[in-house]
Amino acid sequence: MHGRPAGLDRTDPLANPKAERIRKAVALAGRSAARRKSGQFLVEGPQAVREAVAFARDRIRDVFVSVETEDLRVADVLGSTPPQFRFATPEVIDALSSDSQGFVAVVDDAEADITAALAHARLVAVLANVRDPGNLGTVIRVADAAGADAVIVADDSVDVTNPKVVRSTVGSLFHLPVVRGVSLVEAVDALHEAGLAVYGADGSGSEIDLSNRGRDRAVRLDSRHAWVFGNEAWGLTDESLELCDAVGRIPIHGKAESLNLASAASVCLYASATAQRAQHPS
Repeated sequence: MHGRPAGLDRTDPLANPKAERIRKAVALAGRSAARRKSGQFLVEGPQAVREAVAFARDRIRDVFVSVETEDLRVADVLGSTPPQFRFATPEVIDALSSDSQGFVAVVDDAEADITAALAHARLVAVLANVRDPGNLGTVIRVADAAGADAVIVADDSVDVTNPKVVRSTVGSLFHLPVVRGVSLVEAVDALHEAGLAVYGADGSGSEIDLSNRGRDRAVRLDSRHAWVFGNEAWGLTDESLELCDAVGRIPIHGKAESLNLASAASVCLYASATAQRAQHPS
């Protein structure tokens, strides 16, 4: 595409970092109370903004683009018929985000309904008491890449609209339903009601058959199921483990003590996705 996308002229960019519109957007990067009150959150960076435009266009309330951004770059991120956006000076963009590469959006929050999210799900990732925003965002991205149908964020986990979480998803937040505000007990009940088995990923479990050739094992990766991943430091509590139908342990063949959360989630979700697709090619 050639030429400048439809939008405001570059000769009149937003130039005041303390303008009310900018201050409200900046507040979304702070405490979760501002995001809850407004029902909005920040999306930073060209890839994440691109995915918001493609998959959540009706929820976009503001898009700010650096006045220094080339026309073709604007068209690449915002598309041939872009949403309403404003050019802004580098000072304004920096006030909004120091790591945006020239693109920041304000998007309405939208909480997924757990019943609808699980209605036809075959593979689900559940995170309980995950506190690190980078870990939470990365697991959402991994779940998306593995083809999971939903993510459930349970118990005392970090806020999904935390800017670090949103950045870490790199747009995957807009690709699949992310259920929040439920306890692990409620999540497991809903998963069972929807017909999914619930497997915990924990060092206390039996070894996972990554090839799923061991049909008599408790962890059947070709079934409809959810993986439950626990806190980065202590994993799943005894109470959480008791909620699971089975508990799997990733085999460690080398000398590493364990895998981190995102790595463990990648192994489990991709093993499940591979087994499910072998059983039910799509």
